[in-house]
Amino acid sequence: MIRYILGRLATVLTTFFIVSIIIFAMMHAIPGGPFDVGEMPLPATVRARMEAQYGLDQPLLVQYATYMSGVFRLDFGMAFQSPGETVIRLISRAWLPSLVLGGLGILIGTPLGILLGILAALRRNSWIDYLASAFATLGLTVPVFVTSMLLILVFAVWLGWLPSSGWGTPVNWILPVIAFATIPMATYSRYTRSAMLDTLNRPFVTVLRAKGLSERRIIFTHVLRNSAIPIITVFLPMFIGTVTGSIFVEAMFRVPGLGSFFVSSIKSHDYPTEMALMLILTVMFCLAFLLSDILYGLLDPRIRHAHRRGGRS
Repeated sequence: MIRYILGRLATVLTTFFIVSIIIFAMMHAIPGGPFDVGEMPLPATVRARMEAQYGLDQPLLVQYATYMSGVFRLDFGMAFQSPGETVIRLISRAWLPSLVLGGLGILIGTPLGILLGILAALRRNSWIDYLASAFATLGLTVPVFVTSMLLILVFAVWLGWLPSSGWGTPVNWILPVIAFATIPMATYSRYTRSAMLDTLNRPFVTVLRAKGLSERRIIFTHVLRNSAIPIITVFLPMFIGTVTGSIFVEAMFRVPGLGSFFVSSIKSHDYPTEMALMLILTVMFCLAFLLSDILYGLLDPRIRHAHRRGGRS
């Protein structure tokens, strides 16, 4: 297992470098630059002096090597869109709204989605199953910005119960949190139902029923445990993706989180902020999948034994 973890860590490091090269190349392939935007472009001499100050006049390979050397010292440079502020400081300032918004969305959506999926599996082909399937389909196919617009239209415009945007008070959090919660709720409802039905149809469930075990004990002790692996597959990557902020939800409700800064960094060609956000997300997603694999081994001993046999062979 240790050899497997070390191998995955090497994969994370390789992925990190590949993604960094791709992102860096794509950023500089976009026409324009950080000092070319705005209604009043800078004079050529001033723009050249600014580019020299930030090292943008150097060859791309030199710029990449300089930036990555700073990354390994946890120095992501200065944010072009916020003069005088480091990228780390900007991210630390914008992280909390995204974390609160995504965390509350997961805390609400995940248990409701799992509960809905369990009920749908246990009441297969009933109205609960049809309702859960319809909700999961709509939640996964309807874009989140459409859901956000509907929530604003109904609860802010028509009914006037809640504010349509802002982040100043907990009242402002209600609509964006609901919009966030629909994503994990729909996803977990679908995956939990599928995992539960697959486990319920396995032979060991029939054997447990033949031994006289109660249905409650079979469901909560054996079926849910064996259905947990595909649920974990979805949880960690979704958690990372959600708490780091949804670009569309934060834009719709004007939440000052990472999503809004990511959009503004693309528009303003803020290379250091773009690189920092993408590299941090890359590491977090890779570590999330690594942790998922470790949890597999803890939940299912067969996975640990398979790795041991693979190591001996």
